[in-house]
Amino acid sequence: MNVELWTNVHSELSPPGSEVKQVKKDVTYYHYGCDGIDDRGWGCGYRTLQTMCAWVLNQRSGAGEGKSVPSLKAIQEALVAMGDKPDSFVGSREWIGSFEVSICMDYFVEVPCKIIHVTSGALLCDHMETLKKHFDVIGAPVMMGGDSDNASKGILGVCNDPASLLILDPHHHGKIKSLPDLYDRGMVSWRPLDTFMADSFYNLCLPQYRHS
Repeated sequence: MNVELWTNVHSELSPPGSEVKQVKKDVTYYHYGCDGIDDRGWGCGYRTLQTMCAWVLNQRSGAGEGKSVPSLKAIQEALVAMGDKPDSFVGSREWIGSFEVSICMDYFVEVPCKIIHVTSGALLCDHMETLKKHFDVIGAPVMMGGDSDNASKGILGVCNDPASLLILDPHHHGKIKSLPDLYDRGMVSWRPLDTFMADSFYNLCLPQYRHS
């Protein structure tokens, strides 16, 4: 059974400082188990992709009629159809990363993505201006994936002082009790850059959506 999807779960979280840029318009929070499928341990990339697809469809105000946010199975089937994965991928519990998310964004909602490869969490600071410009000009959620830190997550904003990222974590499972509960457990949080793993690379997937 599907659980109720919440929108703008970041809205009551105060920024940690100044020079803040955040997503524009509504963000729907897709997370583990939100469609009745228990994808704990492998579905975080899929859920962030669903959040990104929903954001694009919400912007189109009818122009995207006939399109819907893809299911986990539809995402797997698309990756097979595009030749990125073997037939055995459908129905598996294999995770996806930023590259798969980028080609699925193009496949499902016809939005290309820019991927930024960050060789170490310690170097995220070098890309803050790019993220700031992305939220200022485009305003779409960004996906963040890594290797040692392999828990995919969404980025909904940046703060320059102190340097922090607004993280939307898809690892919540089941119904949401309240916004304070999400905040207390770090499912939605402003994370200082120095809390990201220096021994992990990160790939950032930035949708290049253009408003009509």
